[in-house]
Amino acid sequence: MTDIAISVQNLSKCFQIYENPRDRLKQFVMPLARGIAGKANKQYFREFWALKDVSFEIKKGETVGIIGRNGSGKSTLLQMICGTLNPTSGSIQTNGRIAALLELGSGFNPEFTGRENVYMNAALLGLNKEEVDKRFDDIAAFADIGQFIDQPVKAYSSGMVLRLAFGVQSQVEPDIFVVDEALSVGDAKFQAKCFERLRQLKENGTSILLVTHSSEQIVTHCATAILLNNGIQVEVGEPKRVVNRYMDLLFGKEKITNPAVEELLPKVPTESASIASYDLSLLEDKFSKRNSYNPHEYRWGDGAATILDYYLAADDESYPSAIRVGQRITLAVSVKFNRDIYRPILGIIIKTKEGVTVYGVNSETLECDDFQKPGQSGSVIQVETGFTCRLAPGDYFISLGLATKYGEEVIPHDRRYDSIHLQVMPNSTFFGLADLELTMIIKKVEVVA
Repeated sequence: MTDIAISVQNLSKCFQIYENPRDRLKQFVMPLARGIAGKANKQYFREFWALKDVSFEIKKGETVGIIGRNGSGKSTLLQMICGTLNPTSGSIQTNGRIAALLELGSGFNPEFTGRENVYMNAALLGLNKEEVDKRFDDIAAFADIGQFIDQPVKAYSSGMVLRLAFGVQSQVEPDIFVVDEALSVGDAKFQAKCFERLRQLKENGTSILLVTHSSEQIVTHCATAILLNNGIQVEVGEPKRVVNRYMDLLFGKEKITNPAVEELLPKVPTESASIASYDLSLLEDKFSKRNSYNPHEYRWGDGAATILDYYLAADDESYPSAIRVGQRITLAVSVKFNRDIYRPILGIIIKTKEGVTVYGVNSETLECDDFQKPGQSGSVIQVETGFTCRLAPGDYFISLGLATKYGEEVIPHDRRYDSIHLQVMPNSTFFGLADLELTMIIKKVEVVA
């Protein structure tokens, strides 16, 4: 028996785009007329390829995330997997029963009440009336929309529609469960409930296909990720690596590897120079010479600026091998401007080894006045930051980035993802991701007879 839930091979989808309604009529009539007249055929539409030659396999019980910019073909792919669209070429093979949350409200009649839509939607998923009668209270409790269950769906907010749709889906045990961006409209409490249900489905052997713009959800919940861009399958593999590639595409710059960034720098003199206070380099990239450097960092940018060096200390210890909870961390970096840069933005992100962001900040969010000034070509700045380590024991990575923002467009000049490794020593005083320094005290004792 095969362990493959979904097999997609060389899948492509082309849509015919007509400039005006007359062209659609011409395309229907004219080929036949031109054929009778012995004339060459002519197209009255332009082709738009939403997907081009996409191939992948999903195993039973595997959770796979699909990520990509708007218009990359994600929803088209899911609709073909669910059978609501036919492919232009290629093949799709699915093994088992499919349940899907595609466009919000799909499968719901807006004129019917929520209760009526529950019965109708459940029937489409293969449940008979008696089964829905038994499960209706659980569906209503999961949706948690109160008296609105007996109001027409057209009066619902998008979040209420999602709640009701997921409430129905929560009562079926599909072999394949497809979710297309639906969870993004739910509040945090409902999202937690949904992801708990997804976890249960996964443990029961359901294959889950999750489409989202949230890189955190991809990294946290998926075993594999697929990146689509302009209908083309860019990368398939480990979620953290795929999400990094997605960030490249999202901010308009494909990856420039370390050597390529270095080629954009001026020639380095034989003698070295440094900023005295932390002995930070003025000329050379010295990251690789630091004890806590991660050689598997992910780096790219257009080379207009270069993050040359960093200094890390825990209290008075420079470049510590491990850090204790409660220590004061100093992180200083040197940045060289290779071209004039207006209002540079320096960002710092701390992530877990799984890629989950614990903390992120930049010079704009901190309203640093010094960064309001332009970065002059040939100049080097030293930036000092500090924070108290309140992280749970484990491994973390610090990412650094220097960018410029013009309107809504962010232009990365030098981004060094996961470049600095932090190891936090074991601590038995708390559990979770962070030490919030909670205090506990008995304020009053009552003796009750």
